[in-house]
Amino acid sequence: MDEEYDVIVLGTGLTECILSGLLSIDGKKVLHIDRNDYYGADSASLNLSQLFAMFREGEKPPESLGRDRDWCVDLVPKFLMANGDLTNILVYTDVTRYIEFKQIAGSYVYRDGRIAKVPSNEMEALKSPLMSLFEKRRAKRFLQWVANYRDDDPSTQKDINLDRDSMETVYTKFGLQSGTQDFIGHAMALHLDDSYIKKPARETRDRIMLYASSMAKFGKSPYIYPLYGLGELPQGFARLSAIYGGTYMLNQPIDEIVYDDNGVAIGVRSGEQVAKAKQILGDPSYFREKVRCIGRLVRAICILDHPIPNTDNLDSVQIIIPQKQVKRKHDIYIAGISSVHNICPKGYYLAIISTIAETANPLAEIAPGLKLLGPVLESFSRVQELYEPMADGTKDQCYISKSVDATSHFETLTLDVRDLYKRMTGHDLVLKQRPKQENM
Repeated sequence: MDEEYDVIVLGTGLTECILSGLLSIDGKKVLHIDRNDYYGADSASLNLSQLFAMFREGEKPPESLGRDRDWCVDLVPKFLMANGDLTNILVYTDVTRYIEFKQIAGSYVYRDGRIAKVPSNEMEALKSPLMSLFEKRRAKRFLQWVANYRDDDPSTQKDINLDRDSMETVYTKFGLQSGTQDFIGHAMALHLDDSYIKKPARETRDRIMLYASSMAKFGKSPYIYPLYGLGELPQGFARLSAIYGGTYMLNQPIDEIVYDDNGVAIGVRSGEQVAKAKQILGDPSYFREKVRCIGRLVRAICILDHPIPNTDNLDSVQIIIPQKQVKRKHDIYIAGISSVHNICPKGYYLAIISTIAETANPLAEIAPGLKLLGPVLESFSRVQELYEPMADGTKDQCYISKSVDATSHFETLTLDVRDLYKRMTGHDLVLKQRPKQENM
């Protein structure tokens, strides 16, 4: 460890592992350290014993749940957009050679006390039980406009300027009702709250197009998921970094960040050893004095012996409960997966509920999600604080990632990856196919 590096990375969360891989490809000498004895940090997938140790210390898992190695339980409920930025990064870095993916079978939204499939195009809108006959026609016209809009062709724009007009203006233009706005804004554009309505419409239109293009890629839903859990993702990028010369150390305590007389980070100390580097990258847990809390996240991991009710017995689903439907300020997300994804034994299912806490009793806030699951065999819940860095890192050379948020996909995480990459290197991340490497 007593060497000099270009970059020292602290923590093996997905953001850190992606950047470790990308910087290694760029020719940087990278040392990657984690105090944990497993990869992934908040993006880890745990076996049964690890799950009980984290949430119910001292309690052994019931024998009825089977073998440890048959469980890979995610700590975060996220899927990949089939045409999203993380998928593109995986393809262009060739990390897909290490990971196999399976499509998520359905995407649902909660409305008026029940759940229904999210329409992704004008034809599905016409069949949707979410809307009346006349509202279906209005939704069809809206989705046709979204698909056909061209900046250089006024005939496609219906007198709407995406950079000037708000989504509120667009909804009014098409006469869309509040409930329809809910599933468009929250289940298709995947906004966390309703603040987007007052903002220019371009971002929402782009988000809907991403949803539609991801849906078109495979058909059943816009989401894909790695076999054996999300923990495969950071491990895949860690392997990429190692192929390009990166050094990994797990179960290695970090006692302090070392600074020079000007307050610039120059390395890290672990025991008597000091590793030096020009830049330090890490998750917020390694830089408590340099981050601020921006909210709390509440999650519940539930083990079921049945598919989530009212989802056509699908083996995997996403369900979004828009904020207005349960009189909240933030949406509630449910990710449902099963043994077909090699994350639990046959006959079992996992449902993970997540939302931003708004009250002093956050566990009560996920009750609307729990009600949709039916009988629950085991549940594990926790409340986590969310952090973001107070500075951009260019002054002290400490580059800090944001906490994994409540969104149901990785698009916000890859925005953070791109932002950190640009701050650390001085240029934008341009995805170029890397030359093929021999397996190590």
